[in-house]
Amino acid sequence: MNRKLRREQDMYNGIIVIDKDAGMTSGDVVYKLRKILHTRKIGHAGTLDPSVTGVLPIAVGQATKLIELMHERPKAYEGEGMFGEATDSYDLDGTVIKTARLARPFTSAEIQAGMQQLTGDISQLPPIYSAVKVNGKRLYEYARAGIPVERPARAVHVASYELVGKPKWDEAQARESFAFKVACSKGTYVRSLVNDLGEKLGVPAVMTRLRRTASSGFDLQQAVTLDELEKHLEQIDQYLQPIDAFFKDYQTVDLDEQSWKQVQNGAWIKLKADADKVALRYNKRVKAIYRAKGGATYCPDLMLLSNE
Repeated sequence: MNRKLRREQDMYNGIIVIDKDAGMTSGDVVYKLRKILHTRKIGHAGTLDPSVTGVLPIAVGQATKLIELMHERPKAYEGEGMFGEATDSYDLDGTVIKTARLARPFTSAEIQAGMQQLTGDISQLPPIYSAVKVNGKRLYEYARAGIPVERPARAVHVASYELVGKPKWDEAQARESFAFKVACSKGTYVRSLVNDLGEKLGVPAVMTRLRRTASSGFDLQQAVTLDELEKHLEQIDQYLQPIDAFFKDYQTVDLDEQSWKQVQNGAWIKLKADADKVALRYNKRVKAIYRAKGGATYCPDLMLLSNE
């Protein structure tokens, strides 16, 4: 790659929405993108397990400052589960710990009623094979070492948990498969939602497939696979979502030259705005996020001065 192209790529600022393939970790995606783009200033927002596919937003350049904010946005998934078997990881990557032949298939109404009990603000136990920390160690580290540990309950919000289509009954195995959609807050384990649904219905359950369809305000419509991106690197601008796209729902204020100079120095300024946080633009680019301090006074919350 010539030096000119490399210099241009070092200047990229924005979000690449990767459609992650199965078999890769989120870290693998970042590692490969660093090699493709020849830059180290890259990070992901929202880990996906290796077996899970779909939307993985990747921040590049100045956009890495947005990663914490990106984590806060809701997420959406589509997947499948099965009644009649449970594993220690709540998905097919784990060890089977319980099986049962169902006496009969559940009706769609029964399944949806169970899902409804798992919506809203709920308390959720994370899977033992997860990255949640207890006393400085990940839960999966305790699990691999065979050390019992109490899992901390987490408060999460499940906006919707819905059955998709008709469940499928396997008469020979006396098991039932079902498809679902979930919209939820950060920190929600969809694997746990499937396991907990089984508990609500009194049978073992396991998640068999999961695909993230939206995260950080982006969805599959903006996503590109790593292979596609690498093959069409000269067209990367088509896949690089501008930093401004992340703030499309913010109230915006266009700065004049005098106000822009104040913002460059991190000064508190007076604004004609009525939002807790506002996006300040100069030369048609978001340069800073300011938050209200009382009255018309706003102060710096996030600086993006190099956003071009």
